[in-house]
Formats: sequence, structure tokens, C-alpha cells
Amino acid sequence: MTDLKPSKSARKREFLALQKLGEELIALQESDLRKMGLDEDLLDAVLQARQIKSRNALRRQKQYIGKIMRHVDAEPIRAALMRLCH
Repeated sequence: MTDLKPSKSARKREFLALQKLGEELIALQESDLRKMGLDEDLLDAVLQARQIKSRNALRRQKQYIGKIMRHVDAEPIRAALMRLCH
């Protein structure tokens, strides 16, 4: 029986989607972020990203946010973003 795990390309697309979701969080007001009930590590990483001025450092922080998001349920975050944006 073969393992039906996602291809490397599919995993990368998923990771990039999570990273993009993290970028949307960076653009939010801090008060909105705190209301979302984010994981503490994720909230800290997003708040730190807002302080970073260096493009390369910000890129690395966004990648780190994407990495953290792999370990949290992204659906409640997406739902909260939809409520805030509409």
C-alpha cells in the first residue's frame, strides 16, 4: 500500500498560503489581533514583524510566521479575518 502524502509542490503551496495568511495578520491593528485569540507564539511573531524595518529580516519573520501557522488551526484565523474585513 502506498502512502498518499501530498507532493512537495502541494506542501509548498500550502506553506505559502499559510505565510500569506500570516502577512494579512501583520497588516491588522494590534487590538484586532488580540481579539482573535491567536496562539501566543503566533501573536508575538506577528507583533515583532510589525516592528521590523529590514526587508530581508521581514521576509525571514514572515517565513517564521508561516512555520508557526503549520502547527495551529488556520480556519478560525481565516474566519476571524473574514469577519474583520466584511
